[in-house]
Amino acid sequence: MSGLGVAMFLVAIVAIVVTRLPVYAVLLGTGAAFAALGVAIGAFPGSILGALPDRIVGLLEHVLLQALPLYAFIGALFNRLPLATELHRAGERLFGRSGAAASLSALGVGALLAPMNGSVGASLNMLSRRVAPALAARGVGRAETTATLCVASTLGVVIPPSLVLLQLGDAMMRAHTQALNITQATTRVVNTQDVVRAGIVPGVMVLGAALAIAAWRGRGRVPMPLPAARRGALLEALAVALVIAALLGGVAIGRLYAVEAAATGALALLGWALLSRRLDANAWRAVLGDAMTLTGLLIALLVAATGFSLVLRAFATDVLVTDALAALGRRPALLLGAVLLGLIVCSFVLTPSR
Repeated sequence: MSGLGVAMFLVAIVAIVVTRLPVYAVLLGTGAAFAALGVAIGAFPGSILGALPDRIVGLLEHVLLQALPLYAFIGALFNRLPLATELHRAGERLFGRSGAAASLSALGVGALLAPMNGSVGASLNMLSRRVAPALAARGVGRAETTATLCVASTLGVVIPPSLVLLQLGDAMMRAHTQALNITQATTRVVNTQDVVRAGIVPGVMVLGAALAIAAWRGRGRVPMPLPAARRGALLEALAVALVIAALLGGVAIGRLYAVEAAATGALALLGWALLSRRLDANAWRAVLGDAMTLTGLLIALLVAATGFSLVLRAFATDVLVTDALAALGRRPALLLGAVLLGLIVCSFVLTPSR
């Protein structure tokens, strides 16, 4: 019956693309439909589904989820405060001699702010509001603007303290621990910090490639004169960049936990917003509303993915995948390629969008 699990996965991917419904709704609906089908045809007993409440409770008790509302709050503040705009203007002055200064600066802002937003959707929303108008004003086409912002927003997936990296590291640590308990092997357990450190070099490479492509595309573009900037705004941008870089670096080298970095960043932004009086009462209500909405969406996605994965395992799809990968064990290159392809396919049902 593992073939039904594969069919379930494919149906979910098609439904996400065709129906344009929220990903969590598609995962919940597809999982429920195939769970009913599996019980009806006797593929697995209905009692297996009784494990779902405990799995959800275990998910919500996870310490990493404490960072979710903090990251959401940071993203909401970035949406309402002019910090992203000031950072982009400062970046344009840094790359001022290049015709691609606006695009290069947008990628730099994404590399700084995307990891602190907590999700690709939050980063894309912030960049669309604050950076997209600046790109349009510099004569960057709509298609190139969209591509630049999409790339910039996804940088937070690979640059620590990405929640995706942290959750992946935690899952790998638990899986490795279980494997060692079964095999009684003696080796060091892969932990979250190992995954974070392993993601630094690929993240820098992705950022470097994106910057190189943006510079190449803008090589024939005449640099536009930049408007005068307040010295105070430039100092604010520099201070924000240094603080964020320090927080990201602290997580990357293991000096700070993700929750600590998120809490520090949230408190720093909150203090700056209060001292500068940039937000009125209505804006603060909007910030809190946005933070709660984004937190709810992210948790709904995780809960839906938990139920979806339980039904997949009930169909013994994990056994099918294990056997297929084991068959490639003697060909490491093919094994690595299969794993990477699987991660790419899984990303379609783990994207917190729409």
